[in-house]
Formats: sequence, C-alpha cells, structure tokens
Amino acid sequence: MKHTLFTLVALALPAFSQTTVKDALVKHWKVTGEFTLEVAKAMPAENYAFRPVPEEMTFGQLMAHIGAADVGTCAVVSGLPRPEEPSKIAAWRKDQKLDIDRDTAVEYLTTAFSFCNKAIESTSWEKLDAKVGNSQLTGFERFWSYFTHTAHHRGQAEVYLRLKGVKPPEYVF
Repeated sequence: MKHTLFTLVALALPAFSQTTVKDALVKHWKVTGEFTLEVAKAMPAENYAFRPVPEEMTFGQLMAHIGAADVGTCAVVSGLPRPEEPSKIAAWRKDQKLDIDRDTAVEYLTTAFSFCNKAIESTSWEKLDAKVGNSQLTGFERFWSYFTHTAHHRGQAEVYLRLKGVKPPEYVF
C-alpha cells in the first residue's frame, strides 16, 4: 500500500506543476516587456536618433514601432480600447519619419506592455481560439506572432546598441 501511494503521488506531481498555454503566454509577455524596456533604457538618450544605415529606422522609431504594433494587436484580440498615446507617438504614427526621443519611447513602451499584459490576462479562451478580424490567425496566433515580432525588433535594437558601444542587457526568458 505504501509503495502504491508513493507511485501515485510521484505520477501526479508533474500534473500539478504544469501550466496552461495561456499561463505561459501571460508569463512570457511580461518577461518580453520587461526585457524590451531594459533594452530601450540601455541606449543613451543622445543616440536615439541613430540608425545604422539610411534604410533602417532610428533606434527611437524602432522602439515606437514595437509599442505601436503590440498595442494594435493586444487591442484587436482582447477587444479592450487602446490606451492613450503620448502626443509625440501620435505625431509619429502620422509621419513615421519623425524621431522619437528616449523619454517618449520608454513611457510608451511601459504603457504598451502594461496594456498588453492586461489584455492577454483578460482574453478568454474563446477569443484565443477564434479567428481575428479578416485574418486567418486565431487570437493566440496573433499574440504569438507579435511576441515574435517584438523579439525580432528587440534583437535588431541590440545590434544598434553594440554599434554604439553599449553592451545590451543580459537576455532573459
């Protein structure tokens, strides 16, 4: 009997420690937001207008692009209204040639990731499984694609940092 009870407990332990896909999504969006903010803060303010080649966005524009893309996706999937954006971000969304300074970028990314964390936590399983708008993507796929989009551009931003002699923050996942 003692052996059987031990075996049942041992077999049940992994089930108790497992998380759902949504739990993992919530957890990793929080981590990606925190890490992206660290990357944004690592670039000195005077280098926010830096671009490695003329075809690339400036570092500030890149940070604004990450925030705007994430806010858009999180609003569309969750159905929550977009948060107010700083006036400089609103102007940049109309004319993406405008530069974005460090304070504006950090403020906007903070708002964007806070909003996305709330949006993802509040999104029902039904919305995660449903197609979003005219897209063939489900809500989950849309969140996941923009999680990946953020990682792609954050990696690009880390190259910008290195080109300016700044060591990027230590990667976390």
